[in-house]
Amino acid sequence: MDKLTVVKIGGQVIDDAEKLDSVLKEFIQLEGKKLLVHGGGKKASEVSKRLGITPKLIDGRRITDAQTLEVVTMVYGGLANKTIVAKLQALGLNSLGLTGADGNVIPAQKRINKTIDYGYVGDFSVEDINAPFIENLLKNNITPVFCALTHDGKGSMLNTNADTLAAGISASLVTRYNVSLIYCFEKKGVLLDMEDDNSLIRELNYLHYQQLKDDGIILDGMIPKLDNAFSVVQKGIQVSIKEASNLNSDVGTTLVM
Repeated sequence: MDKLTVVKIGGQVIDDAEKLDSVLKEFIQLEGKKLLVHGGGKKASEVSKRLGITPKLIDGRRITDAQTLEVVTMVYGGLANKTIVAKLQALGLNSLGLTGADGNVIPAQKRINKTIDYGYVGDFSVEDINAPFIENLLKNNITPVFCALTHDGKGSMLNTNADTLAAGISASLVTRYNVSLIYCFEKKGVLLDMEDDNSLIRELNYLHYQQLKDDGIILDGMIPKLDNAFSVVQKGIQVSIKEASNLNSDVGTTLVM
């Protein structure tokens, strides 16, 4: 099978023009087929505040009311997505910006939670992802660039965690490609001490991760990232967490069961 690398970048990279340029240059140098997934939460929070909307997050996940949905649709699907696509085109990589609504590629359902109302937040099934659509783009040398938006099939966009999206897309393509998933981070990888870059964990297994989470060493936004990462490791997908500027190096954290 052909090699496919799925790369997820977040707000720390997108909000810094120099970092974004650097990671995209690294991205185009990856061997084989490529696919990019991005968030944009920090920029969405910034725009929300400008508009007088207070961002709400629980365990790293955004609460999306109607006003916030408008903001994330504009920021994720517009500003962030099209900026990335334009930069990739300038680097000579033909790419296409997508939400889950485009081509009905990722239909989802509004999240139902008995204790927390997440608002317009979407959860999807890997089985519902239109993998042939994505494969067709890749076969035609078009690099998909997905933002963190899906849709409910009833006319509404849904905010969907970008880490979850990257994991789901990777899982949907695992029978068609030899898939690797890289989560870009502002640090070298998973650290025992966030203030010490030399505390990098080169290899992290699931039991060690649970212990670090229980001890409060891994928390907030890293939890959904690693939960999603471990969910696809067991499907045979190679998952690593790296610094954005080190996509093509061996420096980072490799996840194992």
